[in-house]
Amino acid sequence: MKHIIILGDGMADLPVERLGGKTLLQYAHKPMMDQLAKEGRCGRLVTVPEGFPPGSEVANTAILGYDLNKVYEGRGPLEAASIGYEMADDDFAIRCNIITLEDGRIITHNGGNLQTCDGDVLIKYLDENLGNEHVHFITGIQYRHLLVIKGGSKHIICAPPHDHPNELWRPLLVKAEENAPVEPGRMTAQETADLINDLILKSQELLAKHPYNQAKAARGERQANSIWPWSGGYRPSMQTLQEQYPQVKSGTVISAVDLIRGIGHYAGLKIIEVEGATGLADTNYEGKAQAAIDALRNDDFVFVHVEASDEAGHDGDLELKLKTIEYLDQRLIAPIYKEVCTRDEPVCIAVLPDHLTPVEMRIHVGQPVPFLIWYRGITPDDVQQYDEVSCVSGSYGLLKLNEFMQQFMRL
Repeated sequence: MKHIIILGDGMADLPVERLGGKTLLQYAHKPMMDQLAKEGRCGRLVTVPEGFPPGSEVANTAILGYDLNKVYEGRGPLEAASIGYEMADDDFAIRCNIITLEDGRIITHNGGNLQTCDGDVLIKYLDENLGNEHVHFITGIQYRHLLVIKGGSKHIICAPPHDHPNELWRPLLVKAEENAPVEPGRMTAQETADLINDLILKSQELLAKHPYNQAKAARGERQANSIWPWSGGYRPSMQTLQEQYPQVKSGTVISAVDLIRGIGHYAGLKIIEVEGATGLADTNYEGKAQAAIDALRNDDFVFVHVEASDEAGHDGDLELKLKTIEYLDQRLIAPIYKEVCTRDEPVCIAVLPDHLTPVEMRIHVGQPVPFLIWYRGITPDDVQQYDEVSCVSGSYGLLKLNEFMQQFMRL
């Protein structure tokens, strides 16, 4: 049996008063997910281990069956792998957002929905002016870029910008961990924190002068006017899925997000790029669906990640997040299901989010997420639709961390 996981990033939510107390999954029109839930089996999954931040780097790694206590090194190293930067042993790689600041506050974590072509110009500009033999800025996707510090320390405390919308930014600057270890050949944690904070301040001066932001200011639009590094670490050591699950001879990851591609790289999965995949609501759902269908012809395992719901949740856009759920249902899951039903070889489908991104909170929340598992011939449970409430009574109950992958790969 082949296996495909379809993950709607941040798709789960909390009850919303404007929707009559329903969650977005309860309210949205998603006949395909509901059909799979009715014909399959459901449950809930704890995706964030105690003591870890409820981010996509943690939750997606846990969903794929990894022990975060053994492999977690933050987003930076994963995104480095995705964009083809091979980390040296003394590298410290950290995710580097380009964000929007106004009146001393973090307004957006995404630089006003910065596009990759513009982000590339700004990152290269920063590297020319701030980079040196120890500091490098490397282009990623849209507002998500990479900062590499030779000999930097990972023992620092950073504030993910998407968790602090409309908050004052100065109190959120990087801090050294208390009693941080001193590592031979590396800066101290305080030296690393001081360097990053200095780069943040200097980036604001430089970006304010850049023609891109001057044009934005003249039009009264949000500027991409500061870097914001967070979630860094050293080169991780991870077993591939093939090493953990003998039934996986080959696998594929399909995502527009560097982080997910990086996880896939270390998990031994081929990275498939889809034209028009943006990480936003305008992503190419049909293209991702076709890429998954094509991958299932040759691969045993496919991981399809769609970022759009998470971004809409961070923006606090209720209507858009509802649309992203419905788009995922009809434009991606439905064609995959239709194709799977025509094939002789059985395929097991799982659908789930990685974490909650409540539209009224605009941050990640580490509560259990609902999941469904379907394949032809599965004995269904009593769940009739797919959402946070219905899946509580699913026959899988409440699974934790790598228990999901263990259950899924047994099928």
